[in-house]
Amino acid sequence: GVHAPTPEERTRKDLTYENALHIAEKCSACEEVSPMLIINGINISAKYKGNDMYGINLMGVEEAYAQEGQVDMKQGRFFTEEENRRRAPVAVLGADLTSSLYANANPVGKPITVDGHEFEVIGTMNKPAASMFGQDDTRVVIPFFSVRKNYPSAKEIAIVVNARQNHLADALDQVRVTLRIDRRIPYAKPDNFALSTADQMVSDFRQITSMVALVMVVLSSVGLLVGGIGVMNIMLVSVTERTKEIGVRKAIGARRSDIILQFLLEAVVLTALGGIAGILFGWTIALISRLIFSSLQTTVPLWAAALGIFVSAATGLFFGIWPASKAARLDPVEALRYE
Repeated sequence: GVHAPTPEERTRKDLTYENALHIAEKCSACEEVSPMLIINGINISAKYKGNDMYGINLMGVEEAYAQEGQVDMKQGRFFTEEENRRRAPVAVLGADLTSSLYANANPVGKPITVDGHEFEVIGTMNKPAASMFGQDDTRVVIPFFSVRKNYPSAKEIAIVVNARQNHLADALDQVRVTLRIDRRIPYAKPDNFALSTADQMVSDFRQITSMVALVMVVLSSVGLLVGGIGVMNIMLVSVTERTKEIGVRKAIGARRSDIILQFLLEAVVLTALGGIAGILFGWTIALISRLIFSSLQTTVPLWAAALGIFVSAATGLFFGIWPASKAARLDPVEALRYE
């Protein structure tokens, strides 16, 4: 599950390039192994001819990374083992970064400056299918040894492993044993590293979205409760102000059910109009978001709009019962005397 890092996790030793080499050498169930050097920082920028973009996700990987299903090429090519070995200044760009810097032009063969270092663009990638919450694809993928050359003090290494078909469990066991030996972990001690599979990451993502959905339901419920109480108070004031009108209606033959229906309809119409206004506001925000953030494909489905109107109307119906009943119980004689 998803949890905050423990003090032990925060002080763990980083994985090393040698760990990746040992995994590739000793793990027969692993088909491809690529170390990944990640350079984090919201201030890392990419520039091309006056256009720039910040929050770049700079990654150094080996050529095997492209063979592990991690890259969906759109234009050009991925770099080769030779380019990685000689620290070639070449780069493969993510989809949103490409469109931001180069618009509709083909960037292959053109230069790009990333955090002050110039590279030649040799390819572009399609946006990953598993992007979270419309996050921009600002990846710049360059050879592993090029990152080491430009950032000699960088240590944040992850190791991406592609297991042979139907050998995931064996691959996990072999990787775990190799890392425990490399990191000299005693037999009785727990791992001081983390292993994650694609299924586990999907499960963690679903857990996060479920928690977000639960929080939204709770907040929405509180909003409905507060709004319903407000509607009830308004309707009670309306009953008091229209006491004489109610008395006249009863005097000319209106039944209790007629009075109840009148006030319930007013409460339902009031809350339904509020629901419609909220949906129109939501649609407007979604439209503006799509215009500002092209990668954030926000939509309000029709079923959600219909459900919103229904829930709003139901809230008015529920909180209108007491004011409507109070109006229906008024004595017509006393109501006609009311000033």
